Order: sequence, then structure tokens, then C-alpha cells
Amino acid sequence: MKVIVIGSGGREHAIAWKLAQSDLVEQIFCVPGNGGTANLAKCTNAPMAVEDLEGILRFAQVQGVRFTVVGPETPLALGIVDLFRSHNLAIFGPDRQGAQIEASKAWAKELMAAAQIPTASYGVFDHLEAAIAHVRQVGAPIVIKDDGLAAGKGVTVAESLEVAEAAIAAIFSNPHKRVVIEQYLTGEEVSVLAVTDGKTIRALLPAQDHKRILDGDRGENTGGMGAYAPCGWVPPQLLAQIQTQVLEPALQALQQRGIDYRGCLYAGLMITPQGNPQVIEFNCRLGDPETQVILPLLQTDLAALLLACVEQRLGEFPPLAWHRGAAVAVVLAAQGYPGSYQTNKFITGIGKAESQGAIVFHAGTKIKDQTLVSAGGRVLNVVGIGEDLTEAIAKAYSYLKPIEFEGLIYRRDIGKKGLA
Repeated sequence: MKVIVIGSGGREHAIAWKLAQSDLVEQIFCVPGNGGTANLAKCTNAPMAVEDLEGILRFAQVQGVRFTVVGPETPLALGIVDLFRSHNLAIFGPDRQGAQIEASKAWAKELMAAAQIPTASYGVFDHLEAAIAHVRQVGAPIVIKDDGLAAGKGVTVAESLEVAEAAIAAIFSNPHKRVVIEQYLTGEEVSVLAVTDGKTIRALLPAQDHKRILDGDRGENTGGMGAYAPCGWVPPQLLAQIQTQVLEPALQALQQRGIDYRGCLYAGLMITPQGNPQVIEFNCRLGDPETQVILPLLQTDLAALLLACVEQRLGEFPPLAWHRGAAVAVVLAAQGYPGSYQTNKFITGIGKAESQGAIVFHAGTKIKDQTLVSAGGRVLNVVGIGEDLTEAIAKAYSYLKPIEFEGLIYRRDIGKKGLA
């Protein structure tokens, strides 16, 4: 079959890479894709904006595309699944109603409260003065969240009232904004991505993202500077607890609201010092960069798995199979990210890294005058796979050495928390 993968980042390159390995897939169109997908087997880039829902629909109809996989959250929140379903086209992802679980943090918190899913206490505020008064009453540390979509960067963990008030003011500087203010949780974060057909929900391997820009989890929040999987410190009994206390209640709550949720449900969790899961947030799509370490370890045919979700056959689908070992992804970013940064920097050394065994997923790249250049803040994901986490870390950092572009930055401690 012909498949569309919507998106242009490292997650979408990883999805297309994995789908291309399936005997079910004849051709993949990446919309719009990037410099990596441009040279991927079975893959062709189609330069359309991910927000151009009608254009993507017409393209799918003209090309005879049987199946579409949505990478980023924006087209989901805009209702691309509703549009495709109305034209009887198979598409992996929740509809517009279901995408509210990420598009509105307040909506998600209300769903968690109704379903008695463990999460931090919170308040929702529509006015600057009320939000400021609340944080002054509660005190710091405290967590400030933009209610809407913010590309994974709409959260401030405020260690002081000054930082909290500045974050609130920044959110309310835009019109029609709301802020969610949450209790500060302590513990260790883990991402549990699950796939669902609206009736059955199955967790993938647990992964840990590294959000902060600097080593030691310091500096500003980013879209993610690297990840590793699996998390050896998340034992089977904790995964079972997450299944029964988080994933299944969330799916039941969606069903009770009449939402036919067929896609990925991503639970960002804090594991408390007592070993209990607390939901930090839900997302309505596969994680980035978690996908880049989960999919290389997945032995099951991804196309078959996602189709089973769309066709509501997940309950009959065989148990997921995984390769042994661990995977680590190190993000190579542009100097200045997550703030202002320069693009169009020539990239060299990827071929040498791949010849050594690296898997390189492009995040912010494009082909310009037949040359690969940077086109985003997060530029590349360099993935190493090893028999264990120690080996995977060593391989990832060894593989990135030949890769160069002006202003290249990366964290040097990705995965080390998993060794502790």
C-alpha cells in the first residue's frame, strides 16, 4: 500500500524508516518530510504544510494512498482525522475531540480528575491577576503551563516566585490565553507511549527524555535533547500499575465522553520517591525524541500494528516483539536553541557515522542546491544500539564524532541517569 507520513522532524523520519521495512508498504510520501526522508528507501517528500488539511486530503486521493500516519500534534488538533474519516480514508491518530488531551492542558486535567488518575493538584486561570495571586499564596517551587499547544516548550518549572510570575506574564502577553498552575512533583520522569484502537490499549517500551538544554538537567526546557529506552528502573510491576491506574482509566474516560480514540496516547509520568506514577501530562501523538529510540527496538511490523489500531483489531493482535538491548538518541542542535538560532549550515559526516553503525534521524534538515543543510533548532538525532545501556551510550557518542555543522551543540550526559 501507499502511505503518507505527516511531519518533518526526527519522529517522522523514524516512523517512515520503520514503515519502509514493512512488506505491506510499497511507497511512502512524507509531508513535507526533511533532508533525511528525501533519501530514504521507498520514500518521496511532498512539500505541503502540515496545516493544509484539504491539500493533504486531495493529495492522498489523487495518489491512491490507503493509510496515513500523523506525526505532530497540530494537524490532529486541527481535525485532520475527522476530515480523512469523513472521506473513508484510514488514518492513525485521534480525532479533534480526542486531541484535546494535548491541545488543552486544562481539559486533560479535568479528564484525569474525573477518572481519578493520579496527577498533581492544579488550578486553571483566565486572568493574569488571579494567577499571580495564586502563586503568591502557594509559593515556589511551582509549575506554570500554557494551556494550549507549545511544541513541548510551554512548561516552566519555577524555583522562585519571580520566575513563576514572569512565566505567567509571558503566557498572558498573547490574547485568549489560559494558564494551568500545578503542584511541583519530585521524582524521576518517564515517558510511556501506548497505542490504542479505542477499545484496547497497549504500552510500548518505557523511555526517558532529556528536556533541558544543558547537562545535569539545567537550563531552559526544549523539545527534547535526547532519549534512551528501555528504562531498566521501571520494572514490570510498575508498568502494570501504569496500565491499570493511568492508561486504561484514561481510555475509559475518553469512551465515556463519546470519543473514538484510535492512535497514540503518550503519558508523561513522574515516578515519586515512593515508586508511584503521577501523570505530568498526556500527549496525543508519538513522542519526540522517544520515538527515535523505541522504534529501532521494535521487532513487530509497525504498519501492521498501526493498521490494527485504525481497524480496531488491536485486541486480536499478537503480543509486541522487541529486539534485545537498548537504544540511545543524542540530539545535535543549533547554537542558540531553544531561543534564536541560525539555519542553512552545511552538514557533513553523516555518511561516515552511518558506515560505523549509526542510525541518523534528521530533525531539522533540508536539501538546498543538492547539499544537506540545517533547517531547525534540533537538527539531527544520532542513535546507538547496544547489548545494554552502557554500550548504547558509548556507541551513540562515538557515532556523532564525524558529524559537523557550524554551531553544533549537544548534551554529553544522555542516558546516564538510566545507569544510576
